[in-house]
Order: sequence, then structure tokens, then C-alpha cells
Amino acid sequence: MHFGIVARAAWVVACALVLAGCSPFAEQPVGNANVPQPRLPVDLQKYLGRWYELARYEASFQKGCEGVTADYALRPDGAVKVVNSCRQDSPSGPLRSAEAKATVVENSGGAKLRVTFFWPFTGDYWVLDRAQDYSWSIVGEPSGRYLWVLSRDPRPPEAQYQALVARVAELGYDTRLLRRTRH
Repeated sequence: MHFGIVARAAWVVACALVLAGCSPFAEQPVGNANVPQPRLPVDLQKYLGRWYELARYEASFQKGCEGVTADYALRPDGAVKVVNSCRQDSPSGPLRSAEAKATVVENSGGAKLRVTFFWPFTGDYWVLDRAQDYSWSIVGEPSGRYLWVLSRDPRPPEAQYQALVARVAELGYDTRLLRRTRH
């Protein structure tokens, strides 16, 4: 039991350090040296709910993660509660999760958030592109080292997945760095 608490704490710390840009882990490759600004505004009410990670740039804090989800809910103070979860080593492996608080960046059309896993560590979360119906989104941050492809469906048709990978390439990202998530 104690090991589980320590492992969860280590994961939260790693997430926070990476988001803060001061990761003690090996330098992540830059997948896009010219990260674009978000393409569309984001209606926070429509963005809330569960997202499934379809693919990502592999990050030290997500090594071995499968079945990755992100749940967003509005908090009473107007901020967003974020719960990131994954299954270790397989879609049925042990559950790991971390909770964060996100706030919308002023004048960003709701497409940029600042995420805090614990104070004072914050990180950028940019919804670079999304479907009109909020069925998928592509999320990055200013360094171009981290990228996530999210969907409301954990197993969309292969053609839809390939269209999202093509969109990632159109945004200037190196798709060879994408790691597909198993659900």
C-alpha cells in the first residue's frame, strides 16, 4: 500500500515538473519547433467531460501508460478540475491518477489553459485544434516537446485516427514521434 502512495506521488511530481518545463528526466525531443497558435476558440462547457488519449509524444512521466483518460469538470470557483488517469503497462494494468487545477488564460478564446498539479508548478495546455462537435482535439504546449491526440471515443475508426495523424502533420508536428495508446 505504501509503495502505491509513493508511486502516485512520484507520478504527480513528474507531471508537474514536466509541465513546468523543468523536468529532471532526459530532454524530450522537439516535435515542432514552430508551435502554432490554437486554431479555434474553445467553449469550456463543451470541452468538459471525458477524453481518451489516442496518441502522444512519449514523455518520461507517461512511460508504460495505456488506457489514458483525462476528465475535466467545472469547479465551484470557476476553475477546471482535471483528473489524468492511466493503466500501467496494459489497458487492464494498475490504475495511476493525478489531479490538477486548470484556469483559462485571459484573451485566449478559452483555447489556452494553465494547469497546476501542485503550487507553484504550472504548465501550458493549448487546444491547438478540435472538431466542431468536440469529438476530438489536438493538444500541445509552446515548447513543441509534448503533444496529445484526444477523442471522446477510445477506439475510433482507423480512418478517423489516420485523419487526426494527418492533421497533426499539417500543424507542423513530426508524426514519427507519435506513440499510439492502447485502450
